[in-house]
Amino acid sequence: MVINHLLLVDIQKRGIAVKLLVVEDEKELLDSIAEGLRLSGYAVDTASDGEEAQEMCYVENYDLIVLDINLPKMDGFTVLQKIREEDKLVNVIMLTARTQIKDRVKGLDLGANDYLIKPFHFDELEARIRSLLRRKQVQEDSTISAFGLIFDTKTKTASVNDERVKLTVKETGILEYLLLNQGRYVLQEELLEHVWESDMNEFSNTVRVHVYGLRNKLKNALGKNIIRNEIGKGYIIDKE
Repeated sequence: MVINHLLLVDIQKRGIAVKLLVVEDEKELLDSIAEGLRLSGYAVDTASDGEEAQEMCYVENYDLIVLDINLPKMDGFTVLQKIREEDKLVNVIMLTARTQIKDRVKGLDLGANDYLIKPFHFDELEARIRSLLRRKQVQEDSTISAFGLIFDTKTKTASVNDERVKLTVKETGILEYLLLNQGRYVLQEELLEHVWESDMNEFSNTVRVHVYGLRNKLKNALGKNIIRNEIGKGYIIDKE
């Protein structure tokens, strides 16, 4: 497995380990995730129940936590709630076998940064981890740039050649999420969860309508379309 994330490489060059906690009660899955992440250069701790995870979070500072929902002794929702009482900033990706949107929304409302539905491919988990670590760095740097577009994550504004591009709230949310996940396809359902954060019908055309409007505004400002979509893959802003 190749380490392909410049942020991780840069951090390692400076001698700083990116420390992760993986919480999962299925031993085979837990060992598989931990081994894969260690091969990618991360420092990884593991826990197999909610109480153990909570205790580890009290004594260690983690950059990111991969947290299953269905855990013995204390479920993932409760663990997340207790984590957020102590640490508002640590990134948390929730793992769930539950397909209902309301369960995923509950996790997001409690403070999860992202989620993955089981079964999932390890490469997708690793991509989500890289995205959240990159997002943390971007938020510290305040701005993201792509193809001449500058997006300020603090003021939530987009500009081209110092001219502001007027966007709606949802268009702004879509643009920011695609930029934070630059180079990765984002499905419509994922945009619904992270931009709308409500029990929206995943078959609704609301995302398509807002992306259409966003594309037109960016094309007028940049002279080209920077948002691509492929059927079955989703939307993407390519890396330059």
